[in-house]
Amino acid sequence: MSPEYSLQGNASTETGQGGGPVSYASVSQLNGLLSQLEDASKATQADLAKSRIERWKTDGSTKKHALANVDSIQRNLQGALPEIIGQLRAAPENLSASFKLYRNLDALYDVLGSVVESAGAFGPKDDFQALSNDLNAFESSRRALGERLENLTSAKENEIARLRTDLKAAQAAIPATPPQKTVVDDTQPAKKPAPKKKPVPRKPATPPPETPPASQQPPPSNQQ
Repeated sequence: MSPEYSLQGNASTETGQGGGPVSYASVSQLNGLLSQLEDASKATQADLAKSRIERWKTDGSTKKHALANVDSIQRNLQGALPEIIGQLRAAPENLSASFKLYRNLDALYDVLGSVVESAGAFGPKDDFQALSNDLNAFESSRRALGERLENLTSAKENEIARLRTDLKAAQAAIPATPPQKTVVDDTQPAKKPAPKKKPVPRKPATPPPETPPASQQPPPSNQQ
């Protein structure tokens, strides 16, 4: 990815808040660094606006490339950089926001350095001197931010190591819980199974008396 392309993007809207309190010394150091960076940004924007690249003593292709770089720098200084600075002020020791600012300064330094080099070769001496001062200011801010990042990273690593040590000590202090035992009482006699009841046979039903046929029935008696 070219520096020009990197500068054209907007800052990410992701913000990370610090989990713990930040010391006054850390906040004071960051505020001083960011104030210097904001002053350098304002001075650079003014110096770029005063530059007359179209009057440089060079070919049209070189002028067009320099103008594109200047446009990218101006948009970054007016949009992405203030947003990242705001994120870092909200979370002074957030490593993600700090690295984001450092990467942005790195890209700004590369593109502005290209413009300064071209101004020295083809532009007026005054423009070159002013832009060189702006470049040095950005380099100073980038160096200071790099040192702060190194210190913050070291402090975070030490904190993580301490927390791991404390966790191991806390786990070692917890007494081991003995396994639960199930007691079986063998003194009680085993219960005998209940005897099975024998089924009672059903009595056959008594058939009705048989009626003799009519030929065997006695004749009816005549009554007078």
